[in-house]
Amino acid sequence: MFSLARLYTTSRKLQVLSLLFAVANIGARAQDNVFTGTNTGVSTIRIAVADFKPSSADAQTTPLKQTFDTTLYSDLANAGIFDIVSKSLAPQVTPGAPNEMNLQQWSSDPANAAMVAFGSLGVQNGRLVANGFLFDAKNTQYPQVLAKQYSEEPSEDSARLIAHRFADEIIFRLGGGVAGIAETKIYYVKIGGGNKEIWEMDYDGANQHAITHLGTVSLSPRVSPDNSRLAFSSLGRDGFQIKTYSLLLGRMVNFPAVGGTNLSPAWAPNGKEIAYSSSRSGDPEIWIADLNGNLARRITSFRGPDVSPVYNPKTGAQIAWISGRTGLPQLYVMDSDGSGVTRMTDGGYATSPSWSPNGQFLAFAWNRKYGPGAPGGQDIYVMEVATKKWIQLTHDGGRCDFPSWSPDGRHITYANTADGRADHMKIWTMLADGTQKRALTGTGADMPNWSWK
Repeated sequence: MFSLARLYTTSRKLQVLSLLFAVANIGARAQDNVFTGTNTGVSTIRIAVADFKPSSADAQTTPLKQTFDTTLYSDLANAGIFDIVSKSLAPQVTPGAPNEMNLQQWSSDPANAAMVAFGSLGVQNGRLVANGFLFDAKNTQYPQVLAKQYSEEPSEDSARLIAHRFADEIIFRLGGGVAGIAETKIYYVKIGGGNKEIWEMDYDGANQHAITHLGTVSLSPRVSPDNSRLAFSSLGRDGFQIKTYSLLLGRMVNFPAVGGTNLSPAWAPNGKEIAYSSSRSGDPEIWIADLNGNLARRITSFRGPDVSPVYNPKTGAQIAWISGRTGLPQLYVMDSDGSGVTRMTDGGYATSPSWSPNGQFLAFAWNRKYGPGAPGGQDIYVMEVATKKWIQLTHDGGRCDFPSWSPDGRHITYANTADGRADHMKIWTMLADGTQKRALTGTGADMPNWSWK
């Protein structure tokens, strides 16, 4: 079984564990008012979502409309910026067009909605066609905020896709100009039969499917900023090596093998470089190569494992990583050329840093009271980089690890197991303030990575 404790012990012995090695206690003061980016730029908006009106009698319309209605409601409920009107409080009507909308029904109690999403959907001439509208329920003179039409081949996937696109349009318009995440993907490790393969799913846990079929242990998937490639570490005859997979071509692409153990790749925001941990020089250090694995250069040089690099996605000018140079691993930040090293934590045991899209925060896993018989456990924390103030997002839910920010900065996905067993790990998501936690997968899922867009 794959556990952090075992990884750390093994890496100390074999100097190979550059992967999940990240431990930290914090010298900063805990501050509950650290702003993590949830509700960025907006106040909570009360929105109602009407079931769409069927626009055709085609037999496919009803099941596809049910999928669409469920997906749209879920997308807006999970957005983190809305107070969504419960279906039980919404008027039991299905306006399909602007001339069928009675705003008084929606703006009055019990719905008391500020905004209403509605429209029509049906299979017409072999196409799934949806007309979606967003109205300001309080503006009786000029209520229309948004009108969109979508047309796709009729299928369950198309119904979900159209709902995602309409949801993202609404979120962009009402969410301070920040793009929605309904069309994003999460990549993760699926544990099964002694192997670990790289899988992909939609942001809400749907459409889970395998990307690799290598029949070995593959870890730490990281998708490129343009969503064209996956980088990960995979165990082969040369030990753990960095591998890359083209999502466009559907196959592995060349990344040269080197000596030592090579783990935890991370893409630069320009998509032209990959940072990773390599023990080719005898001690795990942070190296940077181009996207094809060439022109590799070492940027750390200190006794003790250096692992889990991640770029500041806003600037690309800084790298956060985990180093054991002072004993137990701690969270550090440095310039991308290896200079300007700053220690961020001081004690405990933390792992797996992830940098927020706006470059202001680091999420990481942390056992602040690490040691035999110590109270507490490994939870997800967020630290403000400028002040080193932090907040704890998970509490008493078992071992948590591998946080990864959504591209809108409002959500974090992570892995969790209540009993500490790696094969019992599940992928979860929550808002960046620690609320609205929900599981995305069953057991045997680990190391999530949210796509950049």
